[in-house]
Amino acid sequence: MTLYIATNNAHKVKELAELFPGIPLRTPADAGIEFDHDETEDSFLGNSLGKARALFGLVKAPVLADDSGLCVDALGGAPGVRSARYGSPDDGRTVLSARDKNELLLREMEGRRDRTCRFVCAMTLMLSEHRFVTVQETCEGRLLESSRGAEGFGYDPVFLVPHSGRTVAQLGDQEKNAISHRGNAMRRLKPLLEELLRQKKGSR
Repeated sequence: MTLYIATNNAHKVKELAELFPGIPLRTPADAGIEFDHDETEDSFLGNSLGKARALFGLVKAPVLADDSGLCVDALGGAPGVRSARYGSPDDGRTVLSARDKNELLLREMEGRRDRTCRFVCAMTLMLSEHRFVTVQETCEGRLLESSRGAEGFGYDPVFLVPHSGRTVAQLGDQEKNAISHRGNAMRRLKPLLEELLRQKKGSR
C-alpha cells in the first residue's frame, strides 16, 4: 500500500518516514502533481480534512494529511491555524522566514507572564471518499523569551519542553518524535495503518 502525504514540506516528510517505517510514502510532487491546498478553515481539523479530501480527489488512493501549529494562551490561541502565515503582510502570499516569525512572536509576548503554549496537530487518514479517521493531539510547553537550539524547524527554537529543560530545537529526532504533537497523532493512527497493511498482504 502506497500512502500519499498531503505536503511538500521536507521536514514533515522526514518525520513521517521515521514514524512509519516500512510504509511507502509519496508526496504530490513524487506523483507529478502540483498541490497547494488553501487552508481557509478556522480549525486544524477542518484544514486537515480539507487537504485530505483535495488530494484524495486527485490520486484516488489512501492519503494522510495534517494541519498543525502553535497556540499561545496569552495571545488567545494565536498564531493557531495561521502559524505558517503568521505576520504575513498580504494574508499569506508572502511568508515570513521561521526566524522572522519567532522574533515577531517574542515581541508580541514581551512583558507577558503567562508563557503556556502548545503545539497542536490534527491528522486525517482518508481511505475513500466516505471512509476516513481523524485524530488531534498536542505537545504542551512554555514559550521562551529567546531562541535556543539549531535542530527542528518552525517555532521549535522558542518552545520549551518543561520536563526536559530544553527546546524542541535542542532535541534529537528520536526525542522529538517521542513527545511531539505530530508524533502523538501518528502513533494514534499507526495501528490502523499496520492493520491495513496486514489485510492487504493477506489478500494477495
